[in-house]
Amino acid sequence: MPTYLLINSGYRFPMDHITINLAPASRKKEGPAFELPIAVGLLVSSGQIEAPKLNKFLIVGELALDGRVRPINGCLSMAMKAREDGCGGIILPAANAREAAVVDGLDVIPVTSLTDTVGFLGGRLNINPLRLSLEEVFQESASYDIDFADVKGQEHAKRALLVAASGGHNVLMIGPPGGGKTMLAERLPTILPKLQPHESLETTKVYSVCGMVDRGHSLVATRPFRTPHHTISEAGMVGGGTFPRPGELSLSNHGVLFLDELPEFDRSTLESLRQPLESGQITISRASSTVTYPSNVMLVGAMNPCPCGYFGHTRKECRCTPHQIQKYVSKVSGPLLDRIDIQIEVPALESRDLKGGDTGETSAVLRDRVKEAREVQQRRLDGVESGTDTGAGASTNAQMSGKQVKLFCELDADTDTLLHQAMMELGLSARGFNKILKIARTIADLDGKGSKKICTSHISEAIQYRSLDRGLWQ
Repeated sequence: MPTYLLINSGYRFPMDHITINLAPASRKKEGPAFELPIAVGLLVSSGQIEAPKLNKFLIVGELALDGRVRPINGCLSMAMKAREDGCGGIILPAANAREAAVVDGLDVIPVTSLTDTVGFLGGRLNINPLRLSLEEVFQESASYDIDFADVKGQEHAKRALLVAASGGHNVLMIGPPGGGKTMLAERLPTILPKLQPHESLETTKVYSVCGMVDRGHSLVATRPFRTPHHTISEAGMVGGGTFPRPGELSLSNHGVLFLDELPEFDRSTLESLRQPLESGQITISRASSTVTYPSNVMLVGAMNPCPCGYFGHTRKECRCTPHQIQKYVSKVSGPLLDRIDIQIEVPALESRDLKGGDTGETSAVLRDRVKEAREVQQRRLDGVESGTDTGAGASTNAQMSGKQVKLFCELDADTDTLLHQAMMELGLSARGFNKILKIARTIADLDGKGSKKICTSHISEAIQYRSLDRGLWQ
C-alpha cells in the first residue's frame, strides 16, 4: 500500500515493520477488495483511530491514491456471505451499495472515501444503511423493449418457440439469411416466465463476479439473452482463466444463449457445451482451485442450410453441391444435435407476410400460456398429481430423467406404433427418441386441458420439430 495514500487522507504511515497476514493461506486471494480493510487495520493497529464498531462489519473496497473508495466486483456474493456468517452489516463502495442492499437482514453502509469509513467506525459520522425492496426492484427493472407481436409471418417457428419456452427445450433454427431467425431468438426471453427472486439472485451473483451489474440497477431482473460472436474461445464460452471466471454460458443462466451461425463456431467450443447443457452447471478446475458456476440455460442456435445460405429458397438459386451441404451441416456434431430438442426450418419470408395486418399474440399473452404449462409440469414432477416420488431435480419437461419419461409419457397402442415407425425410418438415437417424447409431453401440456395423455397429434407435431432427423438437408 503506497505511503502517500494514507498521507493524502490526513493520516501517517507507520514507520515500524508491518506484516499483513491474509488467512487462511490455502484460499486464493486476488483483486483490490482488500485495500480498504487493510488501510483501516493499519490505522487501528497504529493507534491513529478508534473504531468501536469494527467487529460488527465486513469491510471491502478498493482505494484510489487520494483516499476515494472505488467499486469492486462480487459485492452481492460478499454481502450474502456476510449475512450467512452473522455480520451485522457490510461497509462497501457507494457504487456497489444498491447491488448489496437487496440482501435482507444486513445493514449496507455505502462509503465514498477512507475518511468516511473511519468517521463511521469511530461514531463521528452517521451513515444510514441503504435498504431496498426486492419487489420494488423487480417492478422497476423487469420489462422488455421488444415483443413477440413484432414478428410477422413464420407461424410455424413461433409455435415451435412457444413449445420450447413451455418445456425448456433447446432449439436450432435453420433457414436462409433474412428469414427472421435472430429476431425470433431475441424475443424468446419475453415469453419465458418472469424471473423468480432466487433465480435473479443466482444470476446476479454471476454478473457481480464479472463486474457487469448495471450500476443503476440492483438485480438482473429480466431473463438474460447472450449472443457471443462465433470467434469466441472455449474459455470465453464456458469460463476459465488463471483465476476462473464465468463464461457466456453462465452469464446466460436462467435465460437464453443464442449462437448465430452455429457451424462457424470452433468445434471444441461447441463440444464443451455438451456436459453443461445436461447438468445445468459447469465446473472449472485449475491446479490451485476448482469453481462451479451455474449454466441452467436454453440454447438457441441458428444456421444457414448450406454455405451460400440459399438451399431450398423459393426465389434464389443455391449453387452448393450435395457434398458441400452435407459437409457444412456436419460441422455441428451429432452428440450436440442430440442435445437440441427442437430443430425447425425457418424459410424465407414472402412479401405478403411483411405487409400490415395481424401479427399474432403478444409476449404477455404467450407468457401466460407458458406459465400455465410450466405450472402443470411442476405439479406433475413434484408428485402433487400422482402422490408418488417422481425423482428430484427436474422442473421442466426438458429436464426429465429416463425414469420420469417412462412414468409421465405413456402412449396408447396407435401412438406407440407411430413413434416406433418414425424411429425406424429416421434412425433416431435413444436420446432422440426421448426428446420426441418430452416435446410431445410439452405439446400436450399446452393444450390447456391438463391432459395426462399424449395423443397421436402430439407425437406427429413433435416429429415435425426434428428437421435434421428427417433428413431435409441430406
